[in-house]
Amino acid sequence: MSHVIEMIGIRKEFPGIVANDDITLQVEEGQIHAILGENGAGKSTLMSILFGLYKADRGVIKVRGKEVSISSPNDAFDLGIGMVHQHFQLVHNFTVAENIILGREGGFVYDIRTASRKIKEISDRYGLSIDPDMVIEDITVGMQQRVEILKMLYRDADILIFDEPTAVLTPQEIDELMQIMRNLAAEGKSIILITHKLEEIKAVAEKCTIIRRGKLIGVVDVAGTSVEEMAALMVGRPVSFKVDKGEPRIGEAVLEIRNLDVLNNKHVLGVKDFSLTIRRGEIVGIAGVDGNGQSELVEALSGLRKVEGGQIVFKGQDITNASIQERNEMGLGHIPEDRQKRGLILAEPLSTNFVIKEFYKQPYSKHGILNQEAIVEYGQKIIDKFDVRSGEGITSLAGKLSGGNQQKAIIGREVEADPDLLIAVQPTRGLDVGAIEFIHKELVKERDSGKAVLLVSFELDEIFNLSDRIAVMNAGRLIDIVDTKDTDEHAVGLMMAGIRKEDGSEAQNR
Repeated sequence: MSHVIEMIGIRKEFPGIVANDDITLQVEEGQIHAILGENGAGKSTLMSILFGLYKADRGVIKVRGKEVSISSPNDAFDLGIGMVHQHFQLVHNFTVAENIILGREGGFVYDIRTASRKIKEISDRYGLSIDPDMVIEDITVGMQQRVEILKMLYRDADILIFDEPTAVLTPQEIDELMQIMRNLAAEGKSIILITHKLEEIKAVAEKCTIIRRGKLIGVVDVAGTSVEEMAALMVGRPVSFKVDKGEPRIGEAVLEIRNLDVLNNKHVLGVKDFSLTIRRGEIVGIAGVDGNGQSELVEALSGLRKVEGGQIVFKGQDITNASIQERNEMGLGHIPEDRQKRGLILAEPLSTNFVIKEFYKQPYSKHGILNQEAIVEYGQKIIDKFDVRSGEGITSLAGKLSGGNQQKAIIGREVEADPDLLIAVQPTRGLDVGAIEFIHKELVKERDSGKAVLLVSFELDEIFNLSDRIAVMNAGRLIDIVDTKDTDEHAVGLMMAGIRKEDGSEAQNR
């Protein structure tokens, strides 16, 4: 088979870091080729060079055997190369069709009806199930990603780059995307999959190039290589996939949620008559299909959303109407679901983001004057402990970090604040296996030090690995609470569908 892409001896430096150090990548035509590496290993930088977003300092790029110069995404499109970025590039108040033809209208007048027909034909051909007339802000994240795929196909790209494509998808959406990739490959498209998720590589890829800290480690045949072997090559050491934790030492109640009612964005109850107690020394997992009230519950607990009825009691005090700052000062930590919208100020340096909740306190400020030395010292401690990688260290803008390193920065900030209750929503979303192993150990440490942890995750493996008890939500209601050791994924899956454990009956109206 011929190589459709060859990147030979690629080097790219940024201030303070060599992102790509003499990397060679060879992708065969009509195959799915994975690029595996830790957060910040240089995967996205390499693909950004191929897509024309960066210019390599050194190296050669060949497309279909011919040496080329790619100076912009338009050059890449002209060569048949398209890219779905980790953070989608869509105009939210435009329709699907308007987003897809944006920049490709041609002349002063464009024919949206003809474009919509072509988009519908492409969508049907590859099983994307997209309505061209839907507005972006009204469709799910998974559907938005399909719009990005359609943008590539509409422009006749036959070399498709997917950059961490499942970082914000539900398990069902991930399965659907894997099938879409298979359909595309079966049609002769060449796919480059940037990921750190080993199970996805095993599911769809034929070859895998492994990068560690900017260097090429090797290329493996996926079918003949175990996930353990790939994980060890990626992080440079054996990785444990099982969380090691002893029996919980349960203490007093830290959080009591009493008959809580919360409205969702459509002004109907997203959380209905929900009650749950979380105690010191335990991790309680919330299991449920995305969109069943988890976001509204977490936002009510953290002070981001108004409570319509019921009560929230934290360490014996009613905080139902308390401000976010009051909750922070009482010892409530929050790792938010959306790291970019709720977790970080992207235009500010890491140093600012690390003290954003405590900058008005000593030692970070006195009489309104910031103590930069103390801020930098504290921030560097978090960077070192949580292995937050960035080109310019503590002065790096948060928005310049990879998604996984943004996540590690938030987790480091929240854990180092030493909260009595840590609400962790999708804490390992976008992290590689080595970072996941580390974060899981940190959450267990919080539990073992007498803190309470509320874990919200759409990964059932994560819920079962970490949780001592599991609370299952469906349609905004609590279906049941079970001890993890006394149940299994099948039983929890039924409850997630709204079926009560005790008698197998539907529980939506409970």
